[in-house]
Amino acid sequence: MSDSSLLKMPTRSTGAMFARAALSSGLAANGRDSRVETLRSDGPLVLRKSNPKGPEPLTQRRHGVARVALAAGTAGPLGGDSYALDVHVGAGSTLVLLEVSAMLVLPGAGGDRSHMSIDVTVEEGATFVWWAEPIIAARRCNHRHDVRIALAEGARMILREEMILGRHGETPGDFTSRLRITRAGAALYDQQLSFGPSADGWNGAAVLGHGRAVGSIIAVEPDWEEAPPPALPYHQDAVLTPLAGPGVAIGAVASDSLELRRLLTQGLNELGPPWAI
Repeated sequence: MSDSSLLKMPTRSTGAMFARAALSSGLAANGRDSRVETLRSDGPLVLRKSNPKGPEPLTQRRHGVARVALAAGTAGPLGGDSYALDVHVGAGSTLVLLEVSAMLVLPGAGGDRSHMSIDVTVEEGATFVWWAEPIIAARRCNHRHDVRIALAEGARMILREEMILGRHGETPGDFTSRLRITRAGAALYDQQLSFGPSADGWNGAAVLGHGRAVGSIIAVEPDWEEAPPPALPYHQDAVLTPLAGPGVAIGAVASDSLELRRLLTQGLNELGPPWAI
């Protein structure tokens, strides 16, 4: 099912926008192909089905996957806005979530914090690919980005996250991002990053230094249960690290978004097929 409706008007005091979107996938009647079962979105978060042109990368070259694109229906989020996205990947299905463009986080008139909350559940035997575009923390913004992912024991997942510290030639606003992943109820990955005028030490050598872009790729593969890929510092500003479970984290810091994407892709290619792109 699919519907689209604009959420209510902003609160009188701040003009804030509140939006929620939901997406789910499941198996088609033939028991092999995947299909989109729920697709609901509010104005600022626009979800649309997207048709692949061939076998989907990062899904072991599968055909018949469910593929959805997320686009911004309005500018922002702006200070005071609150967005939420719920994703459910049904047992045995494969869902690919792409993003159409970068998210530009902007300040609001009153200096309030904006918030994006994303909750993902991936059931047994399912595969979730989330290929996000960068989040740009514009000058004077104040934003928190929370992502929580719950994986079943036999679930497979890969996601990319990228943060850019301000637009060209500007200092970033305040930005905090936290990514928490559990597998079969146990913690697998939990990382928080804060930067901007209100954060201490973020531009020191132990965190971002002179970097203007930072990001990661997290891959979880049940086949790595006994032998995950080894640690590999493949660049002075990038590393591939095994997790305490069947997964790896690829992390990089770079001078700009183009170099960050190159470093993350290089780390992915170090994993080899079927991950290489």
